[in-house]
Amino acid sequence: MIIKESVKIGDKVVSIETGRVAKQAAGSIIIRCGETVVLCTVCGTKEAKPFQHFLPLTVDYVEKTYAAGKIPGGFFKREGRLRENEVLTSRLIDRPFRPLFPDGYRNEIQVIATVISADGSNLSDTLAMTGCSAALHASPIPWAGPVAGVRVGRVDGKFIANPTVEELAESDCDLLVAASRDAVVMVEGGAEEMNEEDLIDAVFFGKEAVQGMLTLIEKLREEIGQPKWAFEPPTVQADIRARVEDEGLSGIKDGCKVAEKFARYDKFDSVKKEVVAKLEGEFPDQKSDIKTAYGDLKSKTMRSQILFDRMRVDGRDTKTVRPINIEVGWLPRTHGSTLFTRGETQAIVTTTLGTRTDEQKIDGLLESYWKRFMLHYNFPPFSVGEARFMRGPGRREIGHGNLAERALAGMMPDHEEFPYTIRVVSEITESNGSSSMASVCGAALSMMDAGVPIKAPVAGVAMGLIKEGDEYAVLTDILGDEDHLGDMDFKVCGTAKGITAIQMDIKIKGLSQKIMEEALEQARDGRLHILDKMNEILDRPREEMSKYAPKIHSIKVKPDQIRLVIGPGGKMIKAITDQTGCAINVADDGTVSIAHHDQDAVNKAIEIIEGLTTEPEVGKKYKGAVRRVERYGAFIEIAPGQDGLLHISDFAWEHVDKVEDHMNLGDEVEVVVSSIDRDGKIKLSRKELIEKPEGYVAPPPRERSDRGDRGGRFGSDRGGPRGGDRDRGGRGGPRGGDRDRGGRGGDRDRGPRGGDRDRGPRGGDSDRDREAPRRRRSRDDEGERSSSRDSGGDRSSSSSSSSRDSGGDRDRSSSRDSGGDRDRSSSRDSGGDRDRSSSRDSGGDRDRSSSR
Repeated sequence: MIIKESVKIGDKVVSIETGRVAKQAAGSIIIRCGETVVLCTVCGTKEAKPFQHFLPLTVDYVEKTYAAGKIPGGFFKREGRLRENEVLTSRLIDRPFRPLFPDGYRNEIQVIATVISADGSNLSDTLAMTGCSAALHASPIPWAGPVAGVRVGRVDGKFIANPTVEELAESDCDLLVAASRDAVVMVEGGAEEMNEEDLIDAVFFGKEAVQGMLTLIEKLREEIGQPKWAFEPPTVQADIRARVEDEGLSGIKDGCKVAEKFARYDKFDSVKKEVVAKLEGEFPDQKSDIKTAYGDLKSKTMRSQILFDRMRVDGRDTKTVRPINIEVGWLPRTHGSTLFTRGETQAIVTTTLGTRTDEQKIDGLLESYWKRFMLHYNFPPFSVGEARFMRGPGRREIGHGNLAERALAGMMPDHEEFPYTIRVVSEITESNGSSSMASVCGAALSMMDAGVPIKAPVAGVAMGLIKEGDEYAVLTDILGDEDHLGDMDFKVCGTAKGITAIQMDIKIKGLSQKIMEEALEQARDGRLHILDKMNEILDRPREEMSKYAPKIHSIKVKPDQIRLVIGPGGKMIKAITDQTGCAINVADDGTVSIAHHDQDAVNKAIEIIEGLTTEPEVGKKYKGAVRRVERYGAFIEIAPGQDGLLHISDFAWEHVDKVEDHMNLGDEVEVVVSSIDRDGKIKLSRKELIEKPEGYVAPPPRERSDRGDRGGRFGSDRGGPRGGDRDRGGRGGPRGGDRDRGGRGGDRDRGPRGGDRDRGPRGGDSDRDREAPRRRRSRDDEGERSSSRDSGGDRSSSSSSSSRDSGGDRDRSSSRDSGGDRDRSSSRDSGGDRDRSSSRDSGGDRDRSSSR
């Protein structure tokens, strides 16, 4: 039979369904909100597990990647062990369920919540808690539920039940509340320094929000009509209890007066052995019952002493915090460290600073993201005097670390203010209660010791509760024994202004608003006391970081300059890293983070990157290395990837014969940018930085060789400017354009330009003997002179005895130039770049031995 019901929580509809899927489980529920769907199942054994002394409850929350339309990463492409988020949610479901099972119940129970569809808006953790509660309540397993879970957010001062992901991003709190019909049974979450009154309002807003769901779960159970399995809790004979009290009460009371943990344990063990030895003959085969009766008597005695005498086992009253001792900078090579001791609980807490490459990538169900603040909690066995295997972190360690991390996360500086990845590790070296709260205090101090500019110090305190009927006592800074025998573990973390994180677990059926208000007020007093003790040692972050911490400097470049920093295939950024040893990260917005423990290395990397991205300025001085030497000058690298030409004429005021006389490859040279052309080519000068010699006279212009009366160079009787229109007879028209020369570029009476002509073939052997000497002369001169073609730039040669120049800088043996850059032995040019021995050109680029 398929049963489906729905209810509105806030402005969202939540539906639960049973009878369609997983019908062989003891209880099975499909719960939906929007397009998020969770399958919740419960199974259990009918018989108790032998020799089991605790409730064997296992809760697993599993997120299937197909729920979000994704394929798992990794080699095997399937889900593996639970991720951290799944472990935390598993604990979240376990904690409100566990106290509602009958005392002494030792049957195995397994609760599984499987996310099979996720819409990215409606979160699945509170749905899983509620669905598992419905499955457990509908099953035959004995359980005093139901409970239901809800997330509470607050936007613009208004509380929201089960906020969406988008609403949660705007909320100043994130609380998960589990409640029964009459009371709150579990709270966990964080807030932005929320005051106690607002926190209570949020918690009880959540309690009211789930009442409709609780009604629906109860209705569902009635419709299913499945009876619960019968269970009789184990009992101890009344006469055994009486005899144990007669023989052991006095010794237990003496033990309750011993303040030191192991001395007290030794006293209790001694009394227990005496009682067992006296009574096992009187009650044969009932040794286990004698021990059980003794344990119950010890807990009852300790609770009564606290509840009625207001005296705790270590001699404190209910509101006193244990003595605190703090040492900062305790470890010499860590970036920050604290040894925090509160009573018999102690933690070494360290802070390590890293770069962006040290951030942790979190592969979430819906999206992946990077995490720059991590807090890890370790609880080695020696901290409680035990010998056991050292394995990876368990669920408890993950949960405690997450609570401490949440308490401090809201106080972390922005990445722009402090561009470091931060890892805090709490090593519990001694434990007698409240070790997670010692981690919070130690973490704040450790980060301040490392120079992390947290917004405010954070402290934490664990509160307890002893309740019998209408009598109760709220305890500040509980011991391990008080946690074990008490009715509540209520951890509160925050600053002087308000609460940043909270975690409450209840062992009784619920907590009233009155008790919660008193617990929060008492927790505030304890938290402020601890903060005062912390401020006495270190009240603000250190201004200087450890010399062993990496120095990170961030600079901004334009987004279109990122390619200059990275280079093709990462070549440039790798070269900078190899040269400086720095870790460099470039963000999409152009933020470049440079990190190294040596500030000089950071400065060098900054200099290189700024050189890459800073455009050269005319008139600005630069110091660069000689990267290439030519006969006409040297190329100087004034910035990484930016070279300029230092022409030989700009080396010095005096004449320079050879470049090598003044500089060689690798030399450092100070130059000034004299000009930058429109193509971005940089021209440098060195002589502008040298004082002009006294009496310096500029050299006269070079004389031109007498080559006969050829007319004026410009506007002469030869027909006007060399490079313009000229009247040279039958060759009229522009020198470089169309001219009346019989079709220079086309068919002419002297034969096609590119084909067979009357005067013989263009290449190969010529019938005209006068061409041979020219070719020989051209070849002979080739080895004696330097020829360069540098379009628009400076030119240099070793021979210029006969020249006539009218353009840019030219260097040739015997030439007449009036156009662009040319290099030839004997020619008349008026067009593009040409190189020939004896020619008259007026077209494109040509290279030939003899032409007319």
